[in-house]
Amino acid sequence: MSYQPVPTVRRRRLGSTLRRLRTEAGMTLDAAAEALNAAGNGSSDTRRWTAPKLSRIENANATIRITEVEPLLRAYRITDGDIRIALEGLAKDAGKRGWWQTYRGVVGPAYADYISLESDADSVRDYAPLVVPGLLQTPDYARETIAANAVARSAAEVDALAEVRLARQAVLTRPAAPLKLWAVIHEAALRRRFAGRPAIMTAQLRRLLAVAEWPTVTLQVMPIDAAPNPGDAGAFTVVGFPGPMPDVVTQENLRGPLYVEGVDDVNVFADAFGHIVDSALSTDATKALIAGLV
Repeated sequence: MSYQPVPTVRRRRLGSTLRRLRTEAGMTLDAAAEALNAAGNGSSDTRRWTAPKLSRIENANATIRITEVEPLLRAYRITDGDIRIALEGLAKDAGKRGWWQTYRGVVGPAYADYISLESDADSVRDYAPLVVPGLLQTPDYARETIAANAVARSAAEVDALAEVRLARQAVLTRPAAPLKLWAVIHEAALRRRFAGRPAIMTAQLRRLLAVAEWPTVTLQVMPIDAAPNPGDAGAFTVVGFPGPMPDVVTQENLRGPLYVEGVDDVNVFADAFGHIVDSALSTDATKALIAGLV
């Protein structure tokens, strides 16, 4: 399996943010390059700003040095220090090697991109109609559900993927700013039983009851008798970031995650999640339903 060591989704987020800031400043690529060079930001031919160079950066086809972020923001008349810090951090981390690199034999590029997103995020909103979200799964539940989907994987690869899924859960308990998770799980997913191994689901339900008490986790159940709502279109995850970084939506399939990154498109999913929340049980009713299933 091929593997891209650079998490390209970080480049895309950085590039799309820079494009938005340039557009909001009312500048074309040519005008931006001219302003940068006139300010003395690019004194040699190799470092001179050009419209094609800016275009490559905005389209995630080229990297940007950390020292190049501030001149760009000055050209776009951005004075907010938090924006500068966020973009410099993203530029620094564009090629960062994360812990998941250890599993490069089983973690493909798209999944590696998602893990890097999750590690950068400050919030995740997850609608899960069929299975419990990965961030909340027990070891046995993770392995069983991965084995069911990874039909072409060996037992060792399934074990490795289960380890990755469990390692991802560290974002929920990291000392500095733990991830805020809002998950809506369909009742049908909670009523599933593992033939011959009922203890797997019992342990998973108890896990959900435990994490539902965490201050950074909001858990709701979509009841089977709920009225039609946007969740009927299928599972999705809205990954949110601090500062100026745009949110990203992921949709999972057998080949891995697919990304939705345009602001307008992401807003469609964010609005849909709001309607899903309104259709779901309250957090207290959710706990009562799960407790009744244990």
